[in-house]
Amino acid sequence: MHAESMKLVVYADGGARGNPGLAAAGVVIADVEGRILKEYSHYLGETTNNRAEYEAVILGMQKAKQLKAKSLEIRIDSELVGYQLMGRYKVKDIDLQPLFIKAWNLLQDFEKVEIKLISREQNKKADKLVNQELDKKSLF
Repeated sequence: MHAESMKLVVYADGGARGNPGLAAAGVVIADVEGRILKEYSHYLGETTNNRAEYEAVILGMQKAKQLKAKSLEIRIDSELVGYQLMGRYKVKDIDLQPLFIKAWNLLQDFEKVEIKLISREQNKKADKLVNQELDKKSLF
C-alpha cells in the first residue's frame, strides 16, 4: 500500500481509576486488514475519564500522522467523545473544550476521517494498554 493512499484504523481508549483519578490513554493502530502496526500507551496523571478518552484520540491521530496516514478510521467506545467529534453533541464541559479543539484541528490533517463507535468488547486491546499503564503506576 502506498503511503499516499494509506488508510489506518486507530483504536483509542482512555480510562481513569476514579473520576477524576489516575488516568492513561491506549492506542492500537492497524491497517485495514486488521494487522496491528503499532501500540502506544501514555500515562496522563490525575484527570477524568472523558479527558482521558480525548487524550487517547489525540494520541492516536498524532501517531497516525507520523505514520503518514492519509485517511483514518477512528474506533472508540466513548459515545460522548465520538458524538462530539461527529458534531452530534455540543461540547458543554469547559474542561473538554481545549481537547476538542486540539482533536478537531488534528482531524483536518487527514483527507478523510471516519469515527466509529464500537463496543468495549471490540476495544479490548486499547483498554488493555490503558490498564497496563495504570498498573505500572500503582506499583509505586
